[in-house]
Amino acid sequence: MSEHPTVVVGYPVAELLDIACLTTTFDYANRAGATPPYQVRVVSPAARPIVCQSGLTMRPQGSLERLLGPVDTLVVVGGEGHEAAADDGALVAHVRRLARVSRRVASVCTGASVLAAAGLLDGRRATTHWLFADELAARYPAVDVDPAPLYIRSGGVTTAAGVTSALDLALAFVEEDHGGELARLVARGLVTYLQRPGNQAQMSPYVTAPPPDNELVRRVVATIGGALDGDLRVGALAARAGVSERHLTRLFLAHLGQTPARYVRLTRVEAAARLLVTSRLSQERIAARCGFSSAETLRQAFTARYGVSPSHYRATQSATRSATHDWAGTGAQTAPVAASTTAPTPSGRSSATQNSDSERTTTAFRR
Repeated sequence: MSEHPTVVVGYPVAELLDIACLTTTFDYANRAGATPPYQVRVVSPAARPIVCQSGLTMRPQGSLERLLGPVDTLVVVGGEGHEAAADDGALVAHVRRLARVSRRVASVCTGASVLAAAGLLDGRRATTHWLFADELAARYPAVDVDPAPLYIRSGGVTTAAGVTSALDLALAFVEEDHGGELARLVARGLVTYLQRPGNQAQMSPYVTAPPPDNELVRRVVATIGGALDGDLRVGALAARAGVSERHLTRLFLAHLGQTPARYVRLTRVEAAARLLVTSRLSQERIAARCGFSSAETLRQAFTARYGVSPSHYRATQSATRSATHDWAGTGAQTAPVAASTTAPTPSGRSSATQNSDSERTTTAFRR
């Protein structure tokens, strides 16, 4: 970590949350005692106000063109204006110029388009918002696009997935720069995880696809969901549906975008994820109930899908669920991240200096 500025590059129709996740995380790190502190500057072409895609307007702190190096961290945000930004030769040239004098370079969401246009992702593995991954891969074939992880580090360039993954990226940078304890304090203040692993899947296990239009596929899907511990091999499913394995596979690809075998595997993993959080069943029993031959088989499938082990998922998600319940039921806001010291408040003072003994355990941050 150096005393050089951390630069966030915005442009017309950028995503406000991309910017806020970055700037707020670094601000909280400063309040928690980051030394040297982050010198964050939001810049835009010609220092023009950034009209975000939400309609709100942000006033930048400088001009992209006038910014000189060296730069500590250069981050390009995403937003609906990313295509126009990537097609703006001047903007791309300045990002390329600043990348040469930056300690590390990153993008959030569709900001990867700008890095790709600058040639900074050629030959690298990179990610972006899952919804735009195919578009990025088609437009920039020299980039190895992986839509699954929350963020990917490739050399000195890091690309993050959609929107709030900017929070994971910023926390990872804080931990890298100032250590895990300070990063935990920041995460606690932000009431978030420290931190979702970079290789954790972007898609939540609870965001399921709508029912397929095809009646036969709907019936098979219902069969799968109602008998996860049964024989769900493609042959057995096809026999129940009265069609050939080949025809069933063709229907699943057409209506669900995946083979029956993959659909079964993901459905079982998602069911296991729900049970890990909502029940006290052992992993062995969860594995059996969801159709896995053993807890180890479940662990392998779960880690491959979500990037964390079932044990880690249960520990973090159960803690968050409990904290949300306490907050909703009693008014007490329990931070989901365990920390041995007091979290900083937005005023820069610790909660211990602001709150009475009875309040300290329920209020880490006040606004």
